[in-house]
Amino acid sequence: MRPLTLLMRYLITALITLIGVAAGAAAVWQGRGPAEPDFVTLSILVAIAVASAIAALLTYRQALVVKMLMETGRVLAEEDTDLAGGDDDLSRLTESLHGIGRKLHDRKISRDELDRVLDTLNDAVILTDNDGLIEHMNQTAADLLGRAPEALKGTRVRDYIAPRCLDHFVLSNERRTFEAAVVDDQGEEIPVSYSCSRIDAEDFTINGFVIAARNISERKITEQRIRYLAKIDALTKIPNRMQFQHLMQQLIARAQKSGKQVALLYCDVDRFKDINDTFGHAAGDTCLELLASRLTKALPDHAISGRLAGDEFAVAVEWDRPATELNAFLQSFARKLRKDLAKPVIVQGHEIHMGISIGIASFPRDADNVIDLVRSADAALYHAKRGTRNRFEFYDAQMNAASVERLMLKSKLRRSYELDELLIHYQPKIDVRSGAIVGSEALVRWELTDRGMVLPSEFIPLAEETSLIVQIGEWVLNQVCKDLNDWQHRMPGTGKVSVNLSLKQLAQRDFTKRITRILKEHRVQPQALELEITETTLMRDPSHTIPILRQLDDMGLSLSIDDFGTGYSSLSALQKFPISTLKIDQSFIRDILINKDGTTIVSAIIDLAHSMNMQVVAEGVESELQLNYLKVLNCDFVQGLLFGEPMTAAEYFQLLLTESRGSTSYKALFA
Repeated sequence: MRPLTLLMRYLITALITLIGVAAGAAAVWQGRGPAEPDFVTLSILVAIAVASAIAALLTYRQALVVKMLMETGRVLAEEDTDLAGGDDDLSRLTESLHGIGRKLHDRKISRDELDRVLDTLNDAVILTDNDGLIEHMNQTAADLLGRAPEALKGTRVRDYIAPRCLDHFVLSNERRTFEAAVVDDQGEEIPVSYSCSRIDAEDFTINGFVIAARNISERKITEQRIRYLAKIDALTKIPNRMQFQHLMQQLIARAQKSGKQVALLYCDVDRFKDINDTFGHAAGDTCLELLASRLTKALPDHAISGRLAGDEFAVAVEWDRPATELNAFLQSFARKLRKDLAKPVIVQGHEIHMGISIGIASFPRDADNVIDLVRSADAALYHAKRGTRNRFEFYDAQMNAASVERLMLKSKLRRSYELDELLIHYQPKIDVRSGAIVGSEALVRWELTDRGMVLPSEFIPLAEETSLIVQIGEWVLNQVCKDLNDWQHRMPGTGKVSVNLSLKQLAQRDFTKRITRILKEHRVQPQALELEITETTLMRDPSHTIPILRQLDDMGLSLSIDDFGTGYSSLSALQKFPISTLKIDQSFIRDILINKDGTTIVSAIIDLAHSMNMQVVAEGVESELQLNYLKVLNCDFVQGLLFGEPMTAAEYFQLLLTESRGSTSYKALFA
């Protein structure tokens, strides 16, 4: 039977009291009491009545408190139905308190489960209050900092940031990835990438920030390895051509300021092909390694060495003594080099003799920049090898025929542009997984009637020296958009076309307006076009380049880095650019099956690019072995002569039609 309500219980208690008092009073007054009514008796009756009233009131208040406790317990226990388990209020209160206990226990279990989940993460997770004081962290965070969780709680998260990174570390809600370094309990710096977000959930017990950090030590080591391999020749362990020219540029810059001279000795092994053909490439590599070692040991003070090509080496010497003594020193040094480098080499039991020819040029006498200085020394080397070989030659003006031809070529290039004689050819870009054509790269071609096809590596630098590169670049964009419009009207899904941009094009103040005008004129969507920028161009002036690239990205144009690995940037430095695709330079693809370092570079670039959500294109794929290896490395796209020579717009469209019927000649490579 259900207990009476609080109100009924109170009314019954009061009514019984009144009846008792009234009955006693009536008995006294009617003479049925034990004595005549007096003052004492009346006082006792009144006291009984007051006490009964107080008891009734206290009973009511106690019941009310119990009721409130039950209601509160029911809410805390999140139970929507009346509590059972007893015939009185105290029993029901006890059950309610048990419900609260169960709820608190469940919540503790949920919190423990959350902690266990966080502890399984490989990333460090730290929760702070609004002042940056650590409230909670997972075990990975404690391990990263080398401290117990109890020691970290209540401390400032900034106390564990490396001093050099403090100026850039701030708790914010930018929701993007930053890089910094933390300091562990041994004082060692650990590089991390991290993101920070504000905690704004209404029912969360902590108000502040959550930081997710990842240890990127291995990535940093890999990037350092890539930078090293990109600068150092893998076989001889001396600077490669790019790095040597970079170092020589520094020598010339110092010489310009101080009035010094810089001499360049261009060395070539005579008949090195005969060594490879006779004793094999392994023997040839051994000879080159030993030659580089001897060259390094023979260097005078303030000199650098490098490997420029297969059997071509160079030495640059900074000369701070009288200019009249330079030629005498160079003659003596060239003789010493020929003597040291020509010593026999014992390989596989065979004694191999190497002759060395040397071409010599100097700054500022023979050239005023690195490129021309190398060309002058190369011209002198050519004359040295034309003679009896194993000799050296100084550059002089009579060897300048190549420079004259260069000037004539520059004039012919401008005339060919004005007469609309330049051509656009397209090289297909292939999806490694499916073998489908996903787009192409537009390549400028120039053919002379008296010479044939002129390589882009020869005429593009000529155009770069003048504003002609800007005009040619805009002509290419117009021609590509015209072809795109034609293809898309005849067939859907023709893929994206990549176009190379030069530094001078990006330097134009109205470049984005020019792009917009060209797209509108030919009715081409921005998504159909991809702009390629070389790594060197990208890093030349980031403060100017980044805003322009972001405008292009906002327009819907895709952006890619061309010839990655030939510059000096790291993948981390590229995070600030809105880049979606990375193209590995063909020099690395060429070495992928030759030496281990080439494979290491390509594999590391692909893995790191994918970790930054970039797609990867391998340039210069010429063999099925290279293609298969790139499949293993999980490369995204490939292009190269394996899939045919670059072709005209009509030939490329015909290839697209053929592919739509499933009958391209290279489909078997992806079966």
